[in-house]
Amino acid sequence: MDENTNNMDLSEQTTNEERPMSDVEDTTPLPVTDYEAMANKIMPELGQEIEDFKYDTWHVTNWRHLEKRITGPEFEAGNWKWRILLFPSGNNNQDTVSIYLDFVDPKGAPAGWHSCVQFALVLWNPEDPTQYIYHHAHHRFTAEESDWGFTRFYDLRKLLTPCENRTRALIENDSTNITAFVRVLKDPTGVLWHNFIKYITSFISIIQSLIRKYSLLLWPSIFLALCLTSSYSYDSKKETGYVGLKNQGATCYMNSLLQSLYCTTYFRKAVYQIPTEDDEPIKSVSLALQRVFYQLQTSNTPVGTTELTKSFGWDSIDSFMQHDVQEFNRVLQDNLEGKMKSTKADGAITKLFVGKMKSYIKCVNVDYESSRVEDYYDIQLNVKGCKTLRDSFKDYIQEETLEGDNKYQAEGHGLQDAKKGVIFESFPPVLHLQLKRFEYDIQRDAMVKINDRHEFPMEIDLEEFLSEDADRSSPHKYLLHGVLVHSGDLHGGHYFALLKPEKDGKWFKFDDDRVTPVIDKEVLEDNYGGESPNANAITIRSAGRNHKRFTNAYMLVYIRESNVDEILSPVVHEDIPEHLQKRLEEERAEEERRRKEMEERHLYLIVKIVTAEKFKVHQGFDLANFDDRQYPLSDVFTYKILKADTYGSFKEHVARSFNIPTEQVRFWVLVNRQNKTVRPDAPIADALTNTSMEEIHAKMTSRQNEMKLYMEVADKPINGKTWFPTVPEANHIMVFLKYFDPDKQALEGLGHLYIQKFGKVGDITRVLCEKKEFPPDTPLKIYEEIKPNMIEEMKLKSTFQQSEIQDGDIICFQKALTEKEIQEHTTSGRYWDIPHFYESLTLRIVVLFKPKLKDRDPKPEFEIVLNKKWTYDQVAGAAGTHLNTDPLKLRFTTAHSTSGTPKNVIKRTTNQTLSEMLQTAYLSPPAHVLFYEMLKISIVELETKKFIKVYWLGNTVKDEEVIELGFPKDAVVNDIIDEISKHEKVTSSSPNSRIRLFDVHHNKIQKEYTGSEPIERIQEHTTLYAEEIPQDEIHADQNDRTIQVYHFTKDPIRVHGIPFKFVIKNGETLADTKVRLRHRLGMNEKDFSKVKIAIVPGASYAKPEYLEDDDIILSEKKLSNEECLGLDHVDKTGRAGRVGGVEKAIFIRG
Repeated sequence: MDENTNNMDLSEQTTNEERPMSDVEDTTPLPVTDYEAMANKIMPELGQEIEDFKYDTWHVTNWRHLEKRITGPEFEAGNWKWRILLFPSGNNNQDTVSIYLDFVDPKGAPAGWHSCVQFALVLWNPEDPTQYIYHHAHHRFTAEESDWGFTRFYDLRKLLTPCENRTRALIENDSTNITAFVRVLKDPTGVLWHNFIKYITSFISIIQSLIRKYSLLLWPSIFLALCLTSSYSYDSKKETGYVGLKNQGATCYMNSLLQSLYCTTYFRKAVYQIPTEDDEPIKSVSLALQRVFYQLQTSNTPVGTTELTKSFGWDSIDSFMQHDVQEFNRVLQDNLEGKMKSTKADGAITKLFVGKMKSYIKCVNVDYESSRVEDYYDIQLNVKGCKTLRDSFKDYIQEETLEGDNKYQAEGHGLQDAKKGVIFESFPPVLHLQLKRFEYDIQRDAMVKINDRHEFPMEIDLEEFLSEDADRSSPHKYLLHGVLVHSGDLHGGHYFALLKPEKDGKWFKFDDDRVTPVIDKEVLEDNYGGESPNANAITIRSAGRNHKRFTNAYMLVYIRESNVDEILSPVVHEDIPEHLQKRLEEERAEEERRRKEMEERHLYLIVKIVTAEKFKVHQGFDLANFDDRQYPLSDVFTYKILKADTYGSFKEHVARSFNIPTEQVRFWVLVNRQNKTVRPDAPIADALTNTSMEEIHAKMTSRQNEMKLYMEVADKPINGKTWFPTVPEANHIMVFLKYFDPDKQALEGLGHLYIQKFGKVGDITRVLCEKKEFPPDTPLKIYEEIKPNMIEEMKLKSTFQQSEIQDGDIICFQKALTEKEIQEHTTSGRYWDIPHFYESLTLRIVVLFKPKLKDRDPKPEFEIVLNKKWTYDQVAGAAGTHLNTDPLKLRFTTAHSTSGTPKNVIKRTTNQTLSEMLQTAYLSPPAHVLFYEMLKISIVELETKKFIKVYWLGNTVKDEEVIELGFPKDAVVNDIIDEISKHEKVTSSSPNSRIRLFDVHHNKIQKEYTGSEPIERIQEHTTLYAEEIPQDEIHADQNDRTIQVYHFTKDPIRVHGIPFKFVIKNGETLADTKVRLRHRLGMNEKDFSKVKIAIVPGASYAKPEYLEDDDIILSEKKLSNEECLGLDHVDKTGRAGRVGGVEKAIFIRG
């Protein structure tokens, strides 16, 4: 270490917060020389096993004359040599003393060496060991970080005088003592305090500084490879045999569950059995998941999940929303269960994860029991009030006594005292236990995270929680397989998984893209929650985002011991679909090819060639448009050649590809002129046949990354001897010709022409007429294309030298028009001369049209060349022609300049130009994008009427039809209802039926319209529903009442689905109410069995009252006007509501 090395000061410690110098003193009489006691006092317990403990004191003399940097005597700890490193006048700071613990021989350390050390450095008065000052820290010492300590150990002036309650100076008679206390700790996982990020960050910084300092040019791929191979010192696959999953933004919850499912190999095999040969990964959840699993098996680097989330139907916003692991698990398994039907995997999920539990109410004094047996996929257990997992199970099956005012209405027996509870009929082979870490706090009227301590074991026997009638033929001993951990609070945090993939194997931490070994303590104790066993202890893992207080188990995975060999049996080659292996191997080969191509990119040169045929059809400036994306790019011939190739071999290769003899081909190099045009400058001489293309490129076009050439082809030799004129030649100039046809409004390239330098411009008119097969005396207008905004007419009597014509210049011509012809072109809106036509070319712009509603109504993307000055109607006309639709039925929307998403609808006006519509002139490069919609009505009508979108509900709530209607702006709601009743999508049950119109906000009914309201009061983004009022509501008697029903998932504020009005019939049992509800929802019995019914109070965050007894008379509950009926079930549609910061319900569509 030297003075320029950045090392740890007190503000950089992971163990001590920076504090005033006086705060670090200790005035207790314990002397430093009581070394064991002193070490225990000043170094907190870290919870790690100590391998070795040593202390060493260095007596420092002649302080005022010490060198700037000095080291103490060597001592041994943990079989390695250490010493104290001292900067008496400070390291880059003369006001403070700097002291470090230094590993003696970093250069001689074995490859990958490290030592985890907790240490304290104490400076004390040799005559009075009770006068001292200390700092402590812990560090993972490596060859790269071989010293660690305190840049600002203490203020130098305060060491030399008695101060701050000290009776003596710490440095007296120019001498002092410095003691190093060193604990070398065991590192059973090999990653204790591993700083996974620091090395690569430091290395990149060094490389970047070298690039800046020495102007080094590194290809990005080489630079990236250097970063990854040279500095990223941790390799998950090498260290653990497993790889992680990349986090897309907030997908750690998904990654932790996917790793858990992946390590449940029986499940992985079942997923592999789903037929996916003909699927597309981004449209098939099954295939995308298969691909993730296969890549986790075979990849050496972290695996991406973008394909998988796209197959769910998610966009980038969904990937930045954190969801509940349990909810995601249920939605994913529901999706896969459907895909597994009628395949080899059919029933696999039920076999693995489904158990049975019985809900019952049993009378105490009469022989009557009401019970229902249901399937469960996971068990939600209380943490609050339960110290252990066994306590949580006991709490779960705890009976509730129904007595007094809460007696049970038993059929045939009247009101009875009863016991109400649940008991398990069976446990599945793989048991998912959800620990209820998030609960409603009635005192705070808010959801909170429960961080209470909750212990769970490595093994648990669950037989005591089975019913008397349950099958006990097999043991019910379960082994802990996985712990999914949440670190954070209610509003956010991080998920990771601790998993034991093999029965007798090790535990690993799967933390997004990193997998590390862990010890049992990190699986159990570190995730029980509650307060740290030692309040002063330092967090021993430096992951940065894990805070002991907020880090605890959220989901537990147990496997039945008797099934563990089957559940965790290894996946063999035959288990993996052949098409999956083949497809991914092909993709990896392609990826490797691209990687190699990137690495070898510097060896190649791109050569673009313009031929006479390409020039002939070019509609623009110069010979071709190579890279200006504002205009259509020219389809020129492109070759990728080795820079080392000779010109001769290149020329021969190209000539052969065009089937032209090599001697009839000559290449002109195109250069960028100062006026920003690209023109041929000089031919490549035959004398360079054996010269490399790299040399020619450097010599003739050094300012260009690629080489642009014009291929000159000779039809016959000159004078029977040579094929091409000599260049440079005193009298000859090679020019290019373009003809403008005002009738076609197009240019035509007519190749090149050698002209006499001293010849007159008018002398070539006959040649030009001949090229277009005009009569020889046809009057022509001749212009020079100097640059885009400079097209000048040439004087026929001037020589080409006087006109400053040189090799590569472009001459344009057209017929001279009569006044009548000019008038006809002008009347027809055509450009009649070359200057005006070229001016129109500067206004050309390539616009990309994208469908605005691509998810709902897939339409193509397309590009059209338009004019910046065109009006809305002209733009619509061009787009309408391309789409073969009425231009007035197109509506356009601008694109957001940064996100590229739709921004503002463009109003149709007569004077607005395309340039104004795009609003992107300030962007560089400009983004010319418009979104389009194909309307069912004219945009003229759209802008003069108010249009209402209504969702019509059929016989069931899930049947939805969209009805779009237009009304005069003075219409009322009854007009909407009248039009709906006549609509072709609406079928009434009777002539006297009545229609209800209501608006829905956040998936709850906000307002039911009476009919007299003006439609102008309906806000633009209001969600409107219409339905035929059910007959049981119309004919309800005075004791029946109508209540709102809405859907939610787990928490009443996590709403989804379509709310509706429903009649609570007087005296009807819940069982009969459920039948009517199921029919109204249009659900089958299996799906409806997963719906929990609850009474939800109107207050925010209020706790719902779940209704579990089918014999309950709902009408007797005396519901208030604010209370609703809530249906608690997973949303499978993805059309969830969102309130404030609450995430929308998760969905999987693919």
